[in-house]
Amino acid sequence: MSWTETDLPDLTGVTAIVTGANSGIGLVTARELAGHGARVILACRNLAAAESASFEIVGDTRVEELDLSSLASVRAFAERWEGPLDLLVNNAGVMTPPKYRETVDGFELQFGTNHLGHFALTGLLLPALLAGGGSSTRGPRVVTVSSIAHFGGNEAVLEGNPEAAYSPQKTYSQSKLANLLFARELQRRATAAGSPLVSTAAHPGVSVTNLFTSPDGMGSKPLVRRVAPLLMKLVLQSPEAGARPSLYAATEAAPGSYTGPQRFGESRGPIGPAKLSSYAADGHLGEQLWARSEEWTGVTFAF
Repeated sequence: MSWTETDLPDLTGVTAIVTGANSGIGLVTARELAGHGARVILACRNLAAAESASFEIVGDTRVEELDLSSLASVRAFAERWEGPLDLLVNNAGVMTPPKYRETVDGFELQFGTNHLGHFALTGLLLPALLAGGGSSTRGPRVVTVSSIAHFGGNEAVLEGNPEAAYSPQKTYSQSKLANLLFARELQRRATAAGSPLVSTAAHPGVSVTNLFTSPDGMGSKPLVRRVAPLLMKLVLQSPEAGARPSLYAATEAAPGSYTGPQRFGESRGPIGPAKLSSYAADGHLGEQLWARSEEWTGVTFAF
């Protein structure tokens, strides 16, 4: 479809949280939501970077500290939250650290940050979401950002990325598969409960993002950190293009849908329905991962 950010509806009255909104796709997502009238909270680990990023945004914004690699930080963020919430964009992530690393809670860093942090955040904010649901987002809505890399994941996602099996790319793929399984299972549970909550997923294709340069991931290698910014601008699509699937998922996409670019192996181009791997489409695997995620985080969803 030819949908772009100019097709966003008026979001006046909508309150939105975007995780990892200090740069790249998250920053563009926050900027466009605020530019169309939403009140946007930039939920970021690096407060200085988030404050700086907020100056680039015209509209109603606020910066809040959130470290998704720490369940204590996630709980503290949720406890500080007051009032209804219309839109949660689970965007932040870590990509391919060359060596095995753990969160403060003892989980593999990518799995703990990309999946478990967002799982816990969504569950803890569920009461606020169920109290929200501006008409411009067609009900309270959760958008979870996955990746075409999810095709590299498999049933071992239930193991939570143990150190003995660590592989930077494989582990990243498992975390992105977990994102998709979570988004789809969240919609199934919302529907079963008769809840108005809408869960959608999106992926940006292959876009310019700080995931390539972050010191928590590939950017831990000095050469990558120096060369990546130049190469990214030459061969990857812009953050604006990468954010379109998330923005569409946040406002227009059907419940349970998955949106991404349509050309060159879904790496770029106009947005539309994205393809699911057989594992991502496995409802039983999604149920199993949900149960494990509840055990790991101690968070349950009270519809």
